[in-house]
Amino acid sequence: MTADDDLCSRPATELAALVRAREVSARELLDAHLARIERVNPQVNAIVTLDADGARAAADAADAAQAAGEPLGPLHGLPVAHKDTHATGGMRTTWGSPVHTDTVPAADELVVARLVGAGAVRVGKTNVPEFAAGSHTFNPVFGVTHNPYRHGLSAGGSSGGAAAALAAGLVPLAEGSDMGGSLRNPAAFCNVVGLRPTPGRVPTWPAPMAWSQLSVQGPMGRTVADVALQLSVLAGPDPRVPIALDDDPAGFRAPLPDRLDGLRVAWAPDLGGQVTVDPAITAVLAPSVAVFESLGASVEEACPDLSGADDVFGTLRAWLFDAAFGDLARRRPDEVKESIRWNAEMGARLTGADLARAEQLHTTLYERMVEFFGRYDVLVAPTTQVLPFPVEIEYPTEIAGVAQENYLEWMRSCTVVSATGCPALSVPGGFTPDGLPVGLQVVGAPRADRRLLEVGHAFEQATGFGRRRPAL
Repeated sequence: MTADDDLCSRPATELAALVRAREVSARELLDAHLARIERVNPQVNAIVTLDADGARAAADAADAAQAAGEPLGPLHGLPVAHKDTHATGGMRTTWGSPVHTDTVPAADELVVARLVGAGAVRVGKTNVPEFAAGSHTFNPVFGVTHNPYRHGLSAGGSSGGAAAALAAGLVPLAEGSDMGGSLRNPAAFCNVVGLRPTPGRVPTWPAPMAWSQLSVQGPMGRTVADVALQLSVLAGPDPRVPIALDDDPAGFRAPLPDRLDGLRVAWAPDLGGQVTVDPAITAVLAPSVAVFESLGASVEEACPDLSGADDVFGTLRAWLFDAAFGDLARRRPDEVKESIRWNAEMGARLTGADLARAEQLHTTLYERMVEFFGRYDVLVAPTTQVLPFPVEIEYPTEIAGVAQENYLEWMRSCTVVSATGCPALSVPGGFTPDGLPVGLQVVGAPRADRRLLEVGHAFEQATGFGRRRPAL
């Protein structure tokens, strides 16, 4: 491993401290990552738009500001890559669609602006499925992203480029979004950390349907502490976002504990019989129970009543897809992939009664989750139901012999959690005997994002699974 590669494998929290202490400059840190991108990215196809010159100018400006004694942001000098569905001012944003191949937004959207405002150096864009639809990252513009742990296998999605870039050491920080698992699924496939925050924790702006709580934006990193650091920048109120939470985000930067004494853990290996899970995943995650107990937690096999969650997620997602893509899918069907057309058509058939029923189910589901988290502090379950699969497959059509009816069915371990409104964290949960990563999903009570970070960090420190990097 070269000195540059060593730098590119360190946690963002360490790199931020090195830059702040002037042991490494922002420009040196950037050059190390640019060199690794040049060498490694062709194998994984994680970063699809690169602005090396703009990044160098930003890194030089960061060093000049530090030399002049100016105040430094929490992410000062850290390279960051942005999901290619998030608008970056002056930098191409394609949404993975031929319709937007040459689109260059005029301004950064809020999630990008907050990272840059905290001192991060914008490097480029990470690959996505077309319009971020589906948990496998491929599109007609840039092709497929490969899993850094096994070329030829999926990196997950829709934030698959972000997860692969982190695992491959191309950037120390990345961000993404999650409607049905898009921060959690790729984190599990690529052995990194992804947080689906409580809706409103990370405000999304601009947003055409700002009251919706199904899709959220959030941080990804190689460690839980890196995710916490990034969340402290991304979180916080914004008057343009009606569901934005007012809590002070600085608390996410507070030190995370190594013990979980008194924590009440509910272990749900198949979410109470709701989902089919590949036995290979269950085998990897089963020892997690003993890990939590060794950290001082009590563990019981239990699961909340998730009835209605599929109806809630399916209905609200279809409604959002028709609003976002229905007109485009009807006018230019050949330029929109079939799964998006299918979901938009489903939304077009919805009635007011359908939406009312979904919102009523949504309400009772939320109430049951609040009651459940009065008895337990966290729910622990598999992040994904399958292992990383060949990139040629759009989505798994069966799990352990059980047919999966559509491109959403195999992601239900994440989609049913999205419907609850609860925050969820995917942390590295171990490896199969042949070296494929498996993610552990930790779900908390509404707005208990800090609790998830504490639990994930203690588990991460006890197991060390996240320190196993791919051989690239």
